[in-house]
Amino acid sequence: MFIAVSVLAGALVAGLAIPFVGAVGLTAKSVTDSFQGMSRNLQVPALPARSQLLASDGKVLATFYDQNRVEVKLDQVAPVMQRALLAIEDARFYDHGPLDMQGTLRAFVRNQQGGGVSQGGSSITQQYVKLVLFENAKTPAEQAKVTEASYARKLQELRYAVELEKTMTKDKILEKYFNIVYFGDGAYGIQSAAKYYFSTTASKLTLSQAAMLAGLVRDPNGLDVRRKPQAVLARRNLVLSRMVHEGLIPPKQAAAAAKTPLGLRMTPFTQGCYYSKYPFFCDYVAAVLLSDPALGKTQEERQRALYRGGLTIKSTLDIRAQEAAQKAVSETVAPTDLIHGALSMVEPRTGSIKAMAQSKGYGEGEGKTYVNVNVPQRHGGGVGFSPGSTYKPFVLAAAIRQGMPLTERLPSPGRTAISRPVKNCPNGRPGYNSDFWSIGNSTSAGATSDMISGTGRSVNTYYANLEAETGICEPAKIATKLGAVRADGQPLLQIKPFTIGVNEIAPLSMAEAYAAFAARGVHCRAVPFTQVLDRHGNPLPVRGPDCKQAIPKDVADKVNYVLRQVVDGTDSGRTGQKMSMMSEGRQVAGKTGTSESRKAVWFMGYTSNLVAAAAVADAHPVLRSLIGTTINGRVVGGDQVWGGTLAGPMWLTAMRGALEGKKSPNFAEPARTAD
Repeated sequence: MFIAVSVLAGALVAGLAIPFVGAVGLTAKSVTDSFQGMSRNLQVPALPARSQLLASDGKVLATFYDQNRVEVKLDQVAPVMQRALLAIEDARFYDHGPLDMQGTLRAFVRNQQGGGVSQGGSSITQQYVKLVLFENAKTPAEQAKVTEASYARKLQELRYAVELEKTMTKDKILEKYFNIVYFGDGAYGIQSAAKYYFSTTASKLTLSQAAMLAGLVRDPNGLDVRRKPQAVLARRNLVLSRMVHEGLIPPKQAAAAAKTPLGLRMTPFTQGCYYSKYPFFCDYVAAVLLSDPALGKTQEERQRALYRGGLTIKSTLDIRAQEAAQKAVSETVAPTDLIHGALSMVEPRTGSIKAMAQSKGYGEGEGKTYVNVNVPQRHGGGVGFSPGSTYKPFVLAAAIRQGMPLTERLPSPGRTAISRPVKNCPNGRPGYNSDFWSIGNSTSAGATSDMISGTGRSVNTYYANLEAETGICEPAKIATKLGAVRADGQPLLQIKPFTIGVNEIAPLSMAEAYAAFAARGVHCRAVPFTQVLDRHGNPLPVRGPDCKQAIPKDVADKVNYVLRQVVDGTDSGRTGQKMSMMSEGRQVAGKTGTSESRKAVWFMGYTSNLVAAAAVADAHPVLRSLIGTTINGRVVGGDQVWGGTLAGPMWLTAMRGALEGKKSPNFAEPARTAD
């Protein structure tokens, strides 16, 4: 042993001791040469950092992470925490170089006596190097190599430590150590540990708290505060005694602290959307981000960016609008009902999703689901609902674009049949749909109707005849361009009943489409965030709303004018009259929708600055009529199951809450023409 220690003393590399020579039977010169030839450039990765999802007002909605870590500067770590860690891990950190000679000699002797590498003795710098190497390891095999008990590993760690202390101050190394070290139970870094164990910050840790956290570093997995509180207490008191031994605190202070209990005030981790107050919206944000190439080329890279990249996601969610929407839905449909209530709000001209509410809770069990019925399948949604007559405005827009006047009168008998071919363009190839279609009205109408009366009373036979004039192709193109696409991602079905909603659409998609009408023809893709910043505050090029003029202004203005008559017009038979907000100084445009057999009812309504899609529907594999079902404790009859009587009031409650305190400018009046 004396010979080994003598060799150790003579093996100096740039003034640093090499403690492993005698143990492996090498000369000081051979070790020095080998040491000098080792890799010296330690690749220090950006530490995994948690990402945050923020509401439009900056409030945190959710966090995403693999490692719960919040990095802090050294001056944000309480001095007593710094002293506690140094006392137990490396008391002379500021006095020695990258190698602690005394500690290493002591460990070397004990390891030789034990016949292996088991005793510690590493400096803070060496420990930091090991933690960085472990973080760089991508596979279990690489991680095992980083932690193997060998002198070769120790030498390599020391080589990195030597170079590190040439380029980094002691304070900076200690700061980085505090941010990378694991404190057990999922807490990475001192800030997260302070929050998790004591519901405080690193800067406010007390002596007792600091001593406990410092004690966890050596064995964070073995020292579990719940399973082994006495072991944790003993370790904490050991740290206190070491602080006294090193002259860092007076004995009386240590004795007083040692008499106190652990004093845990734990704050559970709430990673992911499950713990968010608005989990469905949160899930949608995550789904959209994980499909965006801006976060990475592959799904794995995007997942890594979200859960380890320290992103700041500035969402579009308006908490007031969200609360109003959820209140409206919950008051209409109970979570345990067999049907679904859903409501999505979108802001025209920006595409910002302001609210997303549904009747069922998030999770498993009765009255809960993980399916977000507001959004398409590709982003975790359902199969959509038949929109009924809320699809008629796409035929209306096509007719106006083709030059038909609002006074265009067409037959509107109680029942009619469309037997002649109607132009369609399935898969982009113009053709003609020749199927026989018989359709009847569910509302009263005269022998003929024009666009205003036919829309206001939602006259099916009028729109069947109007679609025969416009063809199905152009309405389908307009619907697609505005975003009212099938929830399952398939092309729109172009058959004659197209105008009464044969395609299943997600509420968010309908809100996006109607927002283009409100924005005078400017279509913006519905988006759940305005900006995504990386850990350095730089914006990522995530896909935005991509706003474009999708239909001419004058076409949109006329559509808005017609849909305003559905709500605010003078015809006593209009289907949307209960949703008028004229007494509140707001113009409203909208359209009711009731699907075949009344399996789904909708109200699509909007002011100039907010659009909401409200739907109540059966969403089970075998769709049933809502008539006779129990909705929020009451059995609904046929007179109650209409877009204007069930979905409409839900829409109105939500809109009133969302727009409280805000003004809604009037719609642009359509240009007068000769018709």
